[in-house]
Amino acid sequence: MRGGELDDRSAIEAGAQILEGLAHAHAHGVVHRDVKPANVLLADGDEISVRLLDFGLARMEEAETLTGVGDVPGTLAYISPERLAGGQSGPAGDVWAVGVLLWEALAGTHPFWASSLLDTARSIEAGAPPLASMRPDLPRRLTGAIDRALAPEPDRRPSAARLAQALRLAFEERERRASAPRIALRRPRTDVLLAATGAALATGWSTTALPFYPHGWPIGLAALVFLATLGRERIGIALALAAPIFPLGNLSLGLALLYSGVAVVWLALSWREPRSGLAFVLGPLLAPVLAVGLLPLAIGRIVRSPVRRLAQTAAGVLTAALAGRLRGSGLPLGAGAPPHTLGLAEARDPFAVAGVLLRFLEARPALPLAALALGLAAAALPYAAARGR
Repeated sequence: MRGGELDDRSAIEAGAQILEGLAHAHAHGVVHRDVKPANVLLADGDEISVRLLDFGLARMEEAETLTGVGDVPGTLAYISPERLAGGQSGPAGDVWAVGVLLWEALAGTHPFWASSLLDTARSIEAGAPPLASMRPDLPRRLTGAIDRALAPEPDRRPSAARLAQALRLAFEERERRASAPRIALRRPRTDVLLAATGAALATGWSTTALPFYPHGWPIGLAALVFLATLGRERIGIALALAAPIFPLGNLSLGLALLYSGVAVVWLALSWREPRSGLAFVLGPLLAPVLAVGLLPLAIGRIVRSPVRRLAQTAAGVLTAALAGRLRGSGLPLGAGAPPHTLGLAEARDPFAVAGVLLRFLEARPALPLAALALGLAAAALPYAAARGR
């Protein structure tokens, strides 16, 4: 669930199935006590089918054991505040852990994870921020149900069964199978098609604007990336990012090496949200109609994490500047006219190329400042929208 491969509806269905399994265990006096991503098995296929593994830390609710009170086994980031305080580990603690899983899957980031165990524990004690602050586009009934699952007081959390029902009602999934918790759910393909189209456009543009491939290859490469993204989003994004390497190497070996390193970092940054990994290509698409200023609005609707929204928007502005250089048109957002040459052909190593690019940005401070300002706007936009409601 934390890998970013599930859309919202599928993540909710997976969470509901986990809760149904916990509700069954709780009804028989068994508490799992170690609900975390590593103990959730998601079966391959078009149907969402979840199994909750490893009841090794489970205990009978009526049993008195040394691990019932005062210890903190399992993964700290998914442990409820009452257990951190040395209290009893009851069914409400399992509900809390599922709430963390759902918050993480829908927001694209963990609500409590910090750089140290102590900071993580302090974050848990402080409580999770409202999910609506990260995902104002979700139904309020849904975000409210997950917020209640993360209530600091155990008695304020819903039971596993009631939370499962609330999640399904929030997405208007009213038909339930009584015989088994396995529920068929066909995943929507619209977002995948949009991601594949964006990856294909990025590939076609980069391989056409940077001359290297034989005539007709850019279309074939774009089609290949489109099909690859439909099958596996991460593979498609990796191919789209790799397509410009040879053309850049034809221009400058140092530029190709520098770009390869940046592409690897970008792929890692987009790993959890692969379908929006190439959202920055909206920059060069909006630049010809002088609409780069709309990037925060566009990217804010398709990228979940505020850090990724900032990075995607800033990259979109800089990519629009590169596109303007290749077209010979002006730089975006009034940053001036593009230079006739950057002198990259003479730069033989990545550090020399980085120096050339830094000098280019220093000579045009409006461009990096605009990229930063729009990136911050994209990161803050959902919070502002949530406060305005």
